[in-house]
This record gives sequence, C-alpha cells and structure tokens, in this order.
Amino acid sequence: MMIFGLVGRSGSGKTTLMERLLPIVRSHGPTVSTVKHAHHGFDIDRPGKDSRRHREAGAEEVLLISGGRWALLHEVREEAEPTLEDLLPRLAPVDLVLVEGFHTHGLPSIEVHRPSAGHALMWRPGSPIVAVASDVPVVGLGVPRLDLNRPETVARFILARLGETASPALVARG
Repeated sequence: MMIFGLVGRSGSGKTTLMERLLPIVRSHGPTVSTVKHAHHGFDIDRPGKDSRRHREAGAEEVLLISGGRWALLHEVREEAEPTLEDLLPRLAPVDLVLVEGFHTHGLPSIEVHRPSAGHALMWRPGSPIVAVASDVPVVGLGVPRLDLNRPETVARFILARLGETASPALVARG
C-alpha cells in the first residue's frame, strides 16, 4: 500500500483536486481509499437518531450498517486525537491511500498552490513535497510543477510513483 498526500493552504483546492483525481486514478486499476483531516471537528450522526443516542449514552464505539455502507464511530473523549499512523492500519487493504492534509507528517505529497489566494508556497528544499500543482507557473521550484487545471497530469504523476512501488499484480492490471 502506498500512502501519498495532497497538502496546501486552506482554500487552495485540495478537496476539488481529490474529487477530480479519484475517478482518473481508479480508471487505471488501483484500489484507492482516502483520509481527510477535519481541523474543526465533525459529526456524521444526526441528533435524535438511534446511533447518536447510543453515543450520547456512553458507547465507546457505534457501528452503523446499511445495505450500501457501514461506518464506525469512535468517541475520543479523554484520549488525545489519534495519529495518522495509528489510524491507517484500520483501513482495509488497498493499493493507494490518498491523504488530504496532514502536511506535518512527512508523507510524500503534492502541494496544491494557488498564488491568487495570497498564501506562501509550502514547498522548501528537503521537504516531503515532491511536486506542486498550481494554476500558474511557479518560479524557483526544485520539484515538478503540475497543471492544477489538468488533473489527468496530476493523476499520471501519482500513478507513476505508485508504479515504482507496485506489486506485480497491480503492474499487470495497470
């Protein structure tokens, strides 16, 4: 399993790029899961629903199951937020895990950068950022610049890296 990141400042277009990349990458054969860090918390459960009532009554975990999906809700309560390294083993085996955010974790990553948003570039020499996807040319980069408006080129870059680490079964499929 290869783990690869998409990093960038808030509002740079990481989620939009992820959304556009997934069908392209999957069309080449790899199985893909994603991890997204939510800085402001989240809740996928609605007030009044049975599963929410279970959590509010004190359940450590609630497993929701339907004909189309399942989700495991784990309450963190008194614990520290789990690390990415703690959570990745909970995912089912896939060829590629695309991680959005977690820029401090040292994952090989593509930085999504829009100079028009007014944010400084995150890439620095020696950083784990291996390419920058931008909507305009970026001067002074020591890594490839990928056209943010052409997600197929970004997908090809990721697939090439996946091919470098792929099992023979995936190479035969791809």
